Amino acid sequence: MPIITKITVQKKKTDRYNIYMDYGKGEEYAFSVDEDVLIKHQLKKGLELDEFALSEIGYKDDIRKSYNTAIQYLSRRMRSETEVRKHLAEKDVEEPVIQEVIHKLYDYKFLNDEEFAKAFVRTQMNTSDKGKGLIRNELREKGISSRLIEEALEEYPRETELNTAIKLCGKQAQKLSRDSSKIIKQKLEQMLMRKGFNFDIIQAAIAETELEKEEDEEMAALKFQAEKAKRKYAKLTKFEYKQKMKQTLFRKGFSFDLIEQYLNKDEEI
Repeated sequence: MPIITKITVQKKKTDRYNIYMDYGKGEEYAFSVDEDVLIKHQLKKGLELDEFALSEIGYKDDIRKSYNTAIQYLSRRMRSETEVRKHLAEKDVEEPVIQEVIHKLYDYKFLNDEEFAKAFVRTQMNTSDKGKGLIRNELREKGISSRLIEEALEEYPRETELNTAIKLCGKQAQKLSRDSSKIIKQKLEQMLMRKGFNFDIIQAAIAETELEKEEDEEMAALKFQAEKAKRKYAKLTKFEYKQKMKQTLFRKGFSFDLIEQYLNKDEEI
């Protein structure tokens, strides 16, 4: 059987050791192991190792290296079990080793999907403008179970979510001042849906947002949209021009009365 002839400490990784063995043709480098594996298997100069022992040592060392990789990954921020599994798989770690690593991480309290989900919800609630729907989808992508997701979302009170939606509406409405009130409402609804707010929150937030403009403000928005359309239809006949303008401005959300007012004044100019 091969025999260990020398053990040296690695220069860059002082917690890993290089093992040299004689397989019958003189001393040669065989493999490296973590300090914990070295101690557990009592590796020392003169020790004989059969094929089974070498296989077992290699397997244990793979677990140790992968565990260290997982700890480094977790040191940046909390992760879900699925995220850790995916990270190790991307490092070409085999499934049996990944499974052992996951068990160790749970044993040492480095993994806890329940706590991860709750912390994730609190972080998104405090640092983002997302609704529960979007957060729910993100947790699903991270492999969190439906039960844990719904429990974690209880960390996000309805009042807080509504306030977030109202603030979003206020900011966005200011940017849309040159649109009609109707279009502003539509765009706000679409924006809030993309952000993951449910219908109830969306309607409540829009109800809290001042969208109805005074007639002069609505006319100012109509004029802005009309000026863009006029350039497009300038070469049409008077009848065609008027029809196209009506269609365009109506699609932009303006009322027929306001459109008629504008077009009548436009004809007088």
